[in-house]
Parts: sequence; structure tokens; C-alpha cells
Amino acid sequence: MNERKFNDTALVLMGHGTVENDNSAAAVRQHVAELRRRGIFAEVQEAFWKQEPRIKDVLASISAPRVFIVPFFISEGYFASEVIPKELGFGEHSVRLRLASGGQSFNIPRSTFIYCKPVGTHDSMTGVILARAEEIVKQFPFPRIPKSAEVTLIIAGHGTEKNQNSRKAVDRQVELIRAKKIYADAQAVFLDESPRIAEGYLLAKTRNIVIIPFFISDGLHTQEDIPVLLGETKKNVEARLAAGQPTWRNPTEKNEKLVWYSPAVGSAPELAEVILERVREASENL
Repeated sequence: MNERKFNDTALVLMGHGTVENDNSAAAVRQHVAELRRRGIFAEVQEAFWKQEPRIKDVLASISAPRVFIVPFFISEGYFASEVIPKELGFGEHSVRLRLASGGQSFNIPRSTFIYCKPVGTHDSMTGVILARAEEIVKQFPFPRIPKSAEVTLIIAGHGTEKNQNSRKAVDRQVELIRAKKIYADAQAVFLDESPRIAEGYLLAKTRNIVIIPFFISDGLHTQEDIPVLLGETKKNVEARLAAGQPTWRNPTEKNEKLVWYSPAVGSAPELAEVILERVREASENL
């Protein structure tokens, strides 16, 4: 990336956020800190949809002539392609145009705002998922590190019936990973669509399962909901969470399967580069 090209430009990394789990915003703050450290932009700010600082308040505080808004979301789903663009003033037609071309802008008297494509649909996310899978079994090699041919890789997504695009990013990653033929199989499971999280045990072709939560943050869904749906007791999850411990012990044997469960993809250090790539793509399409 040409750093001089953005020295009068602001970057806003926008997450969903929630007041129900303190860790929800951690990944956004992690990458904002890293991108500030690099000094590419005049300023780098965090913003959220469901917690402070809110996106409109952050945009109102920025005076840079160009502001790139990168949605730190997994998919071009309900929030990233419908709710947030509408709130920011995009009509339905311009939203579709933006997602097809890589970036679309609108003006207010002080600045031009460019809303980029979400990070989770970038091609490099395949490498992030595979790195997560490799890291978790190496970190917890019990009773030994399984051979990849002995592992079913399961990507856990959110999904929603409100927008058919929500699951596309997960399904696409499953197809890409299957094509690489690294693992015995790859499958997708979801919180709010079929196949559901607990069905992963039935879908797995092997005793060894590695589950990658294709989520932005290690928050409510990844730390609490998914471990319970995988068979951990709510009491144990809450106790471990209160003690500051991982809510899933790697590996855990459930339903005659040995299960490794990784952190969410959103906290992977490689995501800083994906954010920059989304800005570059959008800038080239203006």
C-alpha cells in the first residue's frame, strides 16, 4: 500500500459490538491499535453499531477530507449490506452497486465517506482459517497432533434467515478448503440456520474434529453459546468465564469425538492486512 496516498485520510473500523459481553469489541480495538501504530492514515478510529462509540458520532468527529469505513463483519449479510448502509444514507440500489464494485462514497459538506466491503469475504480468509486450525492442534497436541487426513474441519458461522447472504461466506470457505484436500472433510454449521452447531458431530467423518468459529470476536456467541451447543454445561462455561479461563478445554471428548475449538478468526493478526486490502480496493474503484 502506498502510504503517502492515505496520509490525509481517516480509517474507521466498524464492528457490531454488544453490551452483553466485554470481549465483543476486543478484536476491533486490537486492529485499530495496530493500524495506528503503522502510521498509514491521518487517523484510525473504532466505531460500533450496538455500543459506544457509535458510528454516526465517530463520523461527526472526523475532519479528514476522505474517510474509509471498513465493516469488520464476516459476511455481506443483514447488517453489513442492509442495516448499516441504510443508516449511513445509502439507498438499496447504491448498496448493491457498492458491493459489486468494491466501494461507494457519499458526501457531506466536510468529508467524503467510502464504505468498503466486509473483511470476512476477502479471499485471504481461507489462509486465516487454515492457520487457526493448525495452531490449535499444535498448541494442544493431546494425545498427539492428529494428521490432517484424520480431521474433519468444521467452520461455525452465525447465519440468519433475514438475509440469504449471511451464510455465503462460510459456505464458500468450506468449498475452498474441501478443494485443497488437506482434511478428511470440511463442513459448515450455524447458530441460526441449518445445519445447526450440534449437528457437527453427525456431519463429521472422523473422530477428530477441529472447529473454527468464523466470527469477528471472541464474545457472547463464541465463548458462551457455541460451547454449550457443543455439549459443555452452562455451569462450567460460566465458571470458566468468570475465572478468565477458556470456556472450552482443548481437546474435549464429546459424543465419541475428540474436539478442538479455536479462537474466533477476527482476532488473527493477519486481519490487519485484510483491512488495508479492503481500503485499497475501494480507493481504486472511486
